[in-house]
Amino acid sequence: MALSLEKIDKIVGRETHLKAIDLELAPGSRNIILGRTLAGKTSLLRIMAGLDRPTRGRVLVNGQDVTGTSVRKRNVAMVYQQFINYPSLNVYKNIASPLRLAGMDKKEIDRRVRDTAAMLRIDDLLDRLPAELSGGQQQRIAIARSLVKNTDLLLLDEPLVNLDYKLREELREELQDIFKQREAIVVYTTTEPAEALLLGGNIVVMDEGRILQNGATAEVYHCPSTLRVAEVFSDPPINYISARVQGNVAEAGRDVRVPLTGHMQGLSEGSYQFGVRAHHLFLSKTGNQDIEIRAAVELSEINGSETFIHVRHAGTPLVVQETGIHSRKIGKEIAIYVDPTNLFVYDDAGKLVACPVRSPSNRQ
Repeated sequence: MALSLEKIDKIVGRETHLKAIDLELAPGSRNIILGRTLAGKTSLLRIMAGLDRPTRGRVLVNGQDVTGTSVRKRNVAMVYQQFINYPSLNVYKNIASPLRLAGMDKKEIDRRVRDTAAMLRIDDLLDRLPAELSGGQQQRIAIARSLVKNTDLLLLDEPLVNLDYKLREELREELQDIFKQREAIVVYTTTEPAEALLLGGNIVVMDEGRILQNGATAEVYHCPSTLRVAEVFSDPPINYISARVQGNVAEAGRDVRVPLTGHMQGLSEGSYQFGVRAHHLFLSKTGNQDIEIRAAVELSEINGSETFIHVRHAGTPLVVQETGIHSRKIGKEIAIYVDPTNLFVYDDAGKLVACPVRSPSNRQ
């Protein structure tokens, strides 16, 4: 099965939920839709599923127009954020429900239910009711009920968002293996750049109902086509510093001069935005070519095993991602360092001009 979306618009009242969506999803592909809340991810999935009809545009399956075809007549399954299970049915009957509705043979239903339950490690829970299970187990049931159908299109709308961190990590790894075993088109939405990177495949970066960029996930991450894509595909959002190129040097803020070598060589004179991700800013030198930036500490934000240090340089806020738990005195001036090979360069319109060359030192 191949899925195509052509010039899809979705307008509700005076609000535009989707605008000019063009997308081709290849058979058996794994596709991640990344975007912040209200980017249009769920609206797009509902149109793919046939739950909603676009205001304009067409949905094609293998070249055939299915825009007005009901979800009941499409070979599609969808997993939602919430654990949607039948509370009065045990786990076995929950998973078997779509197969029973399809009139499948009892022996085949039993085989599929038990195989799918084993895949998701809930085969020992088949006699339990959903209310007797944890949130993670309930979400496994919902996923199993979608997988058991062997659909051509599997849609997952932030399926792990309501689980705790440990369960999310565990299920995320299992889902990667499950997706590889299936021939269906998989579409998985998330707000988290790290989750998108872990799942791999292809990515669609969305913002305010539009597709900003799509392509292989790793390629888009390492070369975001606009500053907005870089912001969405970075957590915390990418730092950027205004700079002006004169000759073979860029002057960025107060007393910061960046030699234009490597991927920045040959930049025309003018104004630019230099982007750098938080994990490529350091509190000590990593090499002889590092550029020093003096900045004042505004906040130390501890997040698990990492500390995000919020600083300000010449009026520009920056975030440094530091491994370990550290506290920094607010107002203190510190030195932070960046390797110029990790700098993205965008023009005043926010379009990519120069992208870092991937190497062992800037691979992530």
